[in-house]
Order: sequence, then C-alpha cells, then structure tokens
Amino acid sequence: MENPDMQTVLSKFGLTSKNAGTWIGQRSLHSEKWISSHSPVDGKHIGDVSETSLSHYHQVVDAAKAAHIIWRDVPAPKRGEAVRIFGNKLREQKEALSMLVSYEMGKSYQEGLGEVQEMIDICDFAVGLSRQLTGLTIKSERPDHFMMEQWHPIGVVGIISAFNFPVAVWAWNSTLAWICGDACIWKASEKVPLCALACQKIWNEVSAELQLPEGLSTIITGGREIGVAMSEDGRIPVVSATGSIRMGKDVAARVAARLGKSILELGGNNAMIITESADLKMTVTAAVFGAVGTAGQRCTSTRRLIIHESIYNRFCEAITSAYAQIKIGSPLDARNHMGPLIDTAAVKMYTDALEAVEAAGGRFLIKGEVLHVFPSGCYVSPSIAVVENHWDVVQNETFAPLLYVMKYNTLEEAIALQNGVPQGLSSAIMTNNMQEAHRFLSATGSDCGIANANIGTSGAEIGGAFGGEKETGGGRESGSDAWKAYMRRQTNTMNYGSSLPLAQGIEFNI
Repeated sequence: MENPDMQTVLSKFGLTSKNAGTWIGQRSLHSEKWISSHSPVDGKHIGDVSETSLSHYHQVVDAAKAAHIIWRDVPAPKRGEAVRIFGNKLREQKEALSMLVSYEMGKSYQEGLGEVQEMIDICDFAVGLSRQLTGLTIKSERPDHFMMEQWHPIGVVGIISAFNFPVAVWAWNSTLAWICGDACIWKASEKVPLCALACQKIWNEVSAELQLPEGLSTIITGGREIGVAMSEDGRIPVVSATGSIRMGKDVAARVAARLGKSILELGGNNAMIITESADLKMTVTAAVFGAVGTAGQRCTSTRRLIIHESIYNRFCEAITSAYAQIKIGSPLDARNHMGPLIDTAAVKMYTDALEAVEAAGGRFLIKGEVLHVFPSGCYVSPSIAVVENHWDVVQNETFAPLLYVMKYNTLEEAIALQNGVPQGLSSAIMTNNMQEAHRFLSATGSDCGIANANIGTSGAEIGGAFGGEKETGGGRESGSDAWKAYMRRQTNTMNYGSSLPLAQGIEFNI
C-alpha cells in the first residue's frame, strides 16, 4: 500500500490541514497556538491542531459538568444505546480511522485495524454492561431494616492517553464512563492529535442524531500545562492517565493532593520465561512479535527473555535467525514487520540505551542502528542484548525494540528475575509442563497485573481488566469490573419498622 493522500482521509472526518484542538461536542474553540503533526512514516506534515488555552479549558470543564447532570438521569440501557450507535459508526469508518492511526503514529495498518476493532469491541462490551451495573443487598442485624449497596455516576472523567494507542485507550475509558453516566474530557497525546479529532467527529454524528448533551465528549489539546490543569482540577473526580512512570507519578501526586481518584496505566518491563519444555517455534514467534511489534512501543512489549540454561544457546540461535528475517519499512506495506519509532527523540532514547548496555558490560547478539535511508529519521533496526537483570538500563523501560536475554536454572530463580523489576504490567511463561504453568499463575508466581501461559506478553483482550502492579500504577481499564472506577459507591439502609433500634445493640433513651 502506498502512503495515503491524508487530506482525503482527513476529509472523511470533516477535518482539514488546520483544525481546532478544543471541542465541546460539535462546538470547536480555536486559539493562536498550534501543534504540528508529522508522520514518522515519511516525515511529511499531516496537519496543524490548535492548543487549548486555559480559558477554553475551563469552558470545557463547565460544559462537561453540565452534561453529566443531564446524563446521570438517563437510564443506563439508554446510555448504552448511544454507545451501540457509536460502535456501529466506528464499523463504518474503520478503514479510514485505521489509516489515520497507522500514518500519524507509525504502527502497521493491520495493527491500526486491530486498534479500531478494540474500540468496536469495547463498545459492544459496554452496551451489555449498561444492563448489568449491579449492586448488593445486605442482611441487616436490626429487625425491620434493609441494607443495599448502589453505584452512582461519579461526574466528569479526565482521560490522558499516550501516542502508542492513539484511539483505543480513550475508548476503553470513555465508553465505560458514558454508560456509567459520566461525561469525558480527553487530552490525547500531542504527538497524535488528529486521531483524537477524528474520534470526536465520529461521536458528534451520534450526538447529533440522539440530541445528546454537547459536553458528554470533549477534547483538549496541549502539553504538560493542560495536563497539570486537569490533574489539579477538583471538578474532575477521576483522572485516567496512560503513559510513562514519570508522568504517572506526577499526575497521581496532583490528583491525590485534592483527594481525587486516579486510574494509572504506566510503564511495563515485561518478561517471558522460556522453559525446557517450551514449544520452540511458537515461542520464537511470540517473542519476536512481542519485541518488535509496533517497533517495541507497546506498554506490553516483550523486554526480557528469561531462558532455561539447557536450551539457552539453541534458543538464542533461533531468535537471532528469526531477527535476520525481519523486514523494516513503511508500516503501510504489509510485507514489512516493523515500522518507525514515533519521533527522533525516541530514536535518541534508543541509541542512548544501546550505549548504556555496553557501558554496563553487556554484549549484543544483534546490535541495532539508526536507518538513515528513511527520510523521517525515525527508523531503527532492533537489538538483542545479553545482560544482567539488576543493571540500571535493564531495570528501566526502553520504549523501543531492545530485547534482553538472560538464563536461569530453577523456576524459582526465573520467577524472581521476572518479578525483580519496579514495573508489573505483563508477563508470560512458555511451557508444556502444567505444574510450571500453574505455579507461574499462582500467588507465588508472577507479580504482574497480566500473567499468561503459552502466549506472549503483548496485547490484551476486551473483557479482562487491563493494568498492572507496582510502578505500573495499579489501575484497571477495559474489562471485568473496571466500570466501578467510573462510579461512586453508596451504602443505603432503610428502616421499614416503627421503632429505631441502633446498630451494635446501643441504647439511647429519651
């Protein structure tokens, strides 16, 4: 596939080469500051998006609050109907939105299609969930008393998303928040602003058809300043933030200072344990996709391989051979396995990490380099390095196609290595030994939020709660009971008798 005519793609969403970056439903607000979007695929300019001023930001929050007051009284299944229609419109625009995701972010078109499919899937999940926002009934110790627990809409949800999944993570949060009765404010990464505007335009079609409150879906655009404003704003009870650990710690501290709630999905340093009994072909495939898919820019990308010493040499030979077959180039060409990093700053981070590996005493099975043949300056070749788990460069996530290998003797040692990093997002074991698999998935096994057996670390499926432990932040999005993060819990007691017995048998006579 040739690089697309992006003006044609943008026009499918009613966008041009210059667009407002602040949206309150169908109403746009312009400012005099602009962010330029360039594609890492070929370095070409895609379009400009205006930044959100602080005065416009406050208008956005006021509109979202007003929308929530109306929306919270709409029956949850009716809220689900709006999300159902949104999902159908995503189906209609899947190819165009996927193309924009691929070109603006740099992931393959197939991965772009997969990301938009995640949006569709979470819409379907949310529609069903809109009829299952259940509470509890609780037996009271007092006669003629009834207790129950309810979940109510919490208000306005702030969503800060990262560049690597320009649209799906927003949908994970917004669709659940909408069916819970909340309004959403989205601050997308300033590296991929046009993807966010396209999503807003699709939502606007739903809003116009159903005459929804305009502030249900709002967008703000900008850098750290606008993110700080959202994090410190007491009118926003929940902030969901996806990004680096450094960013997440800053958001968490600011939200906590006002006793707000945060949903954090931060860095990953994901390991795959490869046992003696692992299926070699399946394991190589999982490891290679996990390490070089999206050019290593997934939070679930495979960073470390912990290989049993009995198969260490054989496996290293196999994966080195597989890396030799990786084709690098435009992600819009289905023949290529790996596209660019997001920008030249990411390239610098990658090359700095390679130098740090050598400085620590590591050696490379394959050492990557910057591929200057591509005009964008964002392409690199992947690396495999032999390292020690405790080195600083290994302990910190490098958001690039840098894969570490190390060996182990016992499963206990392997699990200790897997757990021996500050992050705790995703993990995997490749084994045909049932006892090893169960041990890895047990309470004494992986300490990550996601633990897999005989599949890789990369990716997630709608329906399961997504998120991690330790410095990954502890938040959960997407599936299971993640919806509770977008609601407030209330315990109710009703006395239907004619006396007033007190709890714990306390007597108070007047």
